[in-house]
Amino acid sequence: MNVAVIGANGKIGQHLVEQLQNDDKHKVVAVVRKQEQKQSWEEKGVEARLADLEGSVDDLQTALNGSDAVVFTAGSGANTGDDKTLLVDLDGAVKTVEAAEKIGAKRFIMVSAWQANSRENWAEQLLPYYAAKHYADKELMRSNLNWTIVRPGALTDDPASGKVVVGESLAPGSVPREDVANVLHRCLDESGTERKAFDLMSGESDVQQSLQAMKELA
Repeated sequence: MNVAVIGANGKIGQHLVEQLQNDDKHKVVAVVRKQEQKQSWEEKGVEARLADLEGSVDDLQTALNGSDAVVFTAGSGANTGDDKTLLVDLDGAVKTVEAAEKIGAKRFIMVSAWQANSRENWAEQLLPYYAAKHYADKELMRSNLNWTIVRPGALTDDPASGKVVVGESLAPGSVPREDVANVLHRCLDESGTERKAFDLMSGESDVQQSLQAMKELA
């Protein structure tokens, strides 16, 4: 499977690209915004392409061309304003969905946020971010792509534990970014995760066991 990782220079994206690079079942393309990021991945032996989420759908389509699956790990970042949240986390995500449909990709995995589907649980200080994630997820679910939406809790830079919990509505918690990448990676191959949206936290079960529980969700 040819897998394009959007936001490959982010912390989750970096983990995921490195995992896919070492997985002989998949060929990874790192999609980044800056030439120096592209060059850095290429020096590591990873194919990299340029695309700006604030640019055109056509440019994204070119970057995704040939991909069977797209994993969206990008974000505007904590130090940007609400305008960038709107343009990247919402419109950039939706444009990526549109581009993925145009190239005929079959699989799309979205990194969202804990309880983005449930307005009553949105953090007051992060309302624009949650609204962006909420509507980007909805647009993905309306698409003809075979989607999965992963909603992690508070992200940490701790080493992966390999132990997580997933569910439709989990209590607040945290999860290492590396474990999030592990889940995204496994979702590419784990049957039963298609057309499912779920919260993700650190837990007691290994990733494969946790994702197999997705088969029980409606």
